[in-house]
Amino acid sequence: MAATQRIIDLRKLLTERFQQPPTLTGGQINVPLLEQTLEGGLRKGAITEIISPNPSAGSALLIHSLLQIAQRDRFFLALIDGRDSFDVYDAGSLQHLLWVRCEKASTAVKAADFLLRDGNFPLVILDLVLNPADELRRIPATSWYRLQRLVEPTPTAFVVISRHNMVASARTKIVLENRWSLADLSRDNPSTQLHFKVRRAKAIAVAIG
Repeated sequence: MAATQRIIDLRKLLTERFQQPPTLTGGQINVPLLEQTLEGGLRKGAITEIISPNPSAGSALLIHSLLQIAQRDRFFLALIDGRDSFDVYDAGSLQHLLWVRCEKASTAVKAADFLLRDGNFPLVILDLVLNPADELRRIPATSWYRLQRLVEPTPTAFVVISRHNMVASARTKIVLENRWSLADLSRDNPSTQLHFKVRRAKAIAVAIG
């Protein structure tokens, strides 16, 4: 209950400080890193699962890149940190970030449920990369389908990042394929070296009538 109240209080604070124009359901958030992989970006009203088999494959770099996009385009990004591991010191400006710090995967999924019901964040990221496999196995499959139903009518792109292929309801699944060398990490912008592979991309059904 206390965690939920903190999220509500933070949401009120963001609403008071920043006036964000309403966005329509549909469309996508353009992400240069994913231009070739996803034809431009993350689809709103859908779950995108990013699988990072290696914890050091670059998921943190991806999160920081998405935060930079949020700052550039002046929209709010909600990061649900499943293991309280986000490095704020490397994140730069944080005025467009809602950081939800969790210690267990189950708590993080509940936070995602709450924020998707809120429906006011263009981008919500659920980072479970560092959560133990046994915690992730205890997440019921029905939870992912419930989150899918919550995000579908909203102008929100919902991204789940973990080491395992586990979100059956994800419209798109991407594998983050990286093996870093010291030379890669010494580059000015190592995020440009991230490599992605689409595992699955569901077609979008359009009703005509």
